[in-house]
Amino acid sequence: MSIESRPIIAVTAGDCTGIGPEQTARVLSDGRLSDAARLVVVGDRRVLELGAGQAGVSLSLVSYERPAAVDWNRTGEVPLVDLGNTNPEFYPPGVVSARSGFATGETLSRAIDFAMAGEVDAISFAPLNKRAMYNGGWKFPDEHKMFAHILGHTRYFSEMNVLDGQWMSRVTSHVSLRQALDQITEQSISDAIVLATETMRKAGIDRPRLAVAALNPHAGENGLFGREEIDLIRPVVEKMAARGYDCAGPFPSDTVYIKAFAGEFDSVVAMYHDQGQIATKLRGFNRGVTVTAGLDVVFTTPAHGTAFDIVGKGIASTGALEAAIRLAAKLAGARSAETAAA
Repeated sequence: MSIESRPIIAVTAGDCTGIGPEQTARVLSDGRLSDAARLVVVGDRRVLELGAGQAGVSLSLVSYERPAAVDWNRTGEVPLVDLGNTNPEFYPPGVVSARSGFATGETLSRAIDFAMAGEVDAISFAPLNKRAMYNGGWKFPDEHKMFAHILGHTRYFSEMNVLDGQWMSRVTSHVSLRQALDQITEQSISDAIVLATETMRKAGIDRPRLAVAALNPHAGENGLFGREEIDLIRPVVEKMAARGYDCAGPFPSDTVYIKAFAGEFDSVVAMYHDQGQIATKLRGFNRGVTVTAGLDVVFTTPAHGTAFDIVGKGIASTGALEAAIRLAAKLAGARSAETAAA
């Protein structure tokens, strides 16, 4: 793949109090992802320099006003849009900081501006801290809803987790369990099935096989532990299958992931956040990727958090960040091909 044909991905270093800066510096230091995409960092030079010191690597940073100005023929250099908005000296490592959270959100917002202007094809961001961002003024329960707000997106969207070829989706996400129960409806289950299928097709899976998880223990045990499976979930699954979606269920949530990881399905649609997260994080905590599916901009990030307990030790794994960037490149490439065909 020629340089010109590789998608341009904006990379942000996440919250500078976490492991994001060292992860970002490490993956940029040796060009290990250059075969997949052209990477431009959006953020603060001082954060990258901090990360390089933590990781024990060197970076040749070249500043540009915006991604459109980058000279991609200059090999061995890391292009940077230096926002000058985050001085890590002000934010102690491993501590939740509202000021750092504000800067994290501001940096992502600028990256979104570049995506909306057509200067980057996707955004991959290192781990952030939701509480820090909220305390810093970004009053959203998670970054995905912040992205939707900035983009003016009003339709259904959700995040998906990708690990070892498995795409884990969910009907409800970052809400309390009590709220989640109210949000599990015919419409939300249908939307989740459609979104998971469409997103996986864009990633190259022609006919995704979806397993839909039950809500209650033992899938309700034929109504003994609840009737949601009988009255709601199964009828929706059957309706969507009749519409051509390759979906089945509901399956008991304590065994459905065993089936999925054994290869019977490509994805599990969970009813609520922890149904899927516990299974996937046990499977590979440092390797999973989160995708914000359904928005007009491609967003990917490691599925793990800021890992405050190991900040600055130079031991943070980059596996999930590398996988996130490669997946962003794949999704961005599929979107470009779709646009060209249209």
